[in-house]
Amino acid sequence: MLVFIISGLVILAYCSQASNERTYQEVVWAVCGKLTGVLCEVSIAIYTFGTCIAFLIIIGDQQDKIIAVLAKEPEGAGGSPWYTDRKFTISLTAFLFILPLSIPREIGFQKYASFLSVVGTWYVTAIVIIKYIWPDKEMTPGDILTRPASWMAVFNAMPTICFGFQCHVSSVPIFNSMRQPEVKTWGGVVTAAMVIALAVYMGTGICGFLTFGASVDPDVLLSYPSNDVAVAVARAFIILSVLTSYSILHFCGRAVVEGLWLRYQEMPVEEDVGRERRRRVLQTVVWFLLTLLLALFIPDIGKVISVIGGLAACFIFVFPGLCLIQAKLSEMEEVKPASWWALVSYGVLLVTLGAFIFGQTTANAVFVDLWA
Repeated sequence: MLVFIISGLVILAYCSQASNERTYQEVVWAVCGKLTGVLCEVSIAIYTFGTCIAFLIIIGDQQDKIIAVLAKEPEGAGGSPWYTDRKFTISLTAFLFILPLSIPREIGFQKYASFLSVVGTWYVTAIVIIKYIWPDKEMTPGDILTRPASWMAVFNAMPTICFGFQCHVSSVPIFNSMRQPEVKTWGGVVTAAMVIALAVYMGTGICGFLTFGASVDPDVLLSYPSNDVAVAVARAFIILSVLTSYSILHFCGRAVVEGLWLRYQEMPVEEDVGRERRRRVLQTVVWFLLTLLLALFIPDIGKVISVIGGLAACFIFVFPGLCLIQAKLSEMEEVKPASWWALVSYGVLLVTLGAFIFGQTTANAVFVDLWA
């Protein structure tokens, strides 16, 4: 999976450089044509919108635990002050931090905050591993499952894995924000980033599961006691990470909305700065308010991830695969080398894998809804 994920990022950078486009959807539009481009834009809008909702839910989950530590009372206790209410704390954090970070036109300025969020992620993994090696006395693990219930359970986990590793939508703007955007350099950057992410996910996932067993919460930090100071710091780092991630995903979603609006109005991209700024602020505020309202009334992050996890597979596999196929097909030499056929075959493999994960996720969601 990691090889496919990294190759997708490299393919997108190559196609971005070849087409001279600066966003994911513009690359797909330029390389694959109008129909695929429109499908990509709609998918990005849905995915980024749903992910922003999930990020706000994560903020609320972690804040509940932190407030319980500060108030020295269990979260959800009756008679709590109004300013500790979940809806108020999420809204306050969103208005103070997320909205200002989401308004700027470019995302390059976020490199410093993103670096802190990466360090915070390492801290979270370290805490989970340490708590597994030296567990607290009050933590009793549930049943430790040693194998999946069925192969279907394995396939059901793949969309969540795709959700965790999906950074492809924001990768094209980030690639073009580099001081010297070169595909070779980009390949080294994304390889290092994905290996770090793999280590973080494996350390957190394995040790978190072995600590609590089958009773582990989907958000593993929620399984630890509220009064644990070290875990409370980890929750604060998670909030910091989500604050920066929201604005980056929002940037990608806003770019899609902007492109659709300009195309619908038949307006040129090169227009006066004042009109662009007013439209950007309006789009940002509307997007922000809608995601905030939905996050306040959807308490379970698992429901959001189950909906958008399949779309993540499309951004990792399907669209990069189509871009690779189309880029190679555009080379019209009569005698094609073996590498040409290998790359086209690899593109077909990516598309097939992504379509399988997306189809399986969609079919499973439909079946569960019908059964319910």
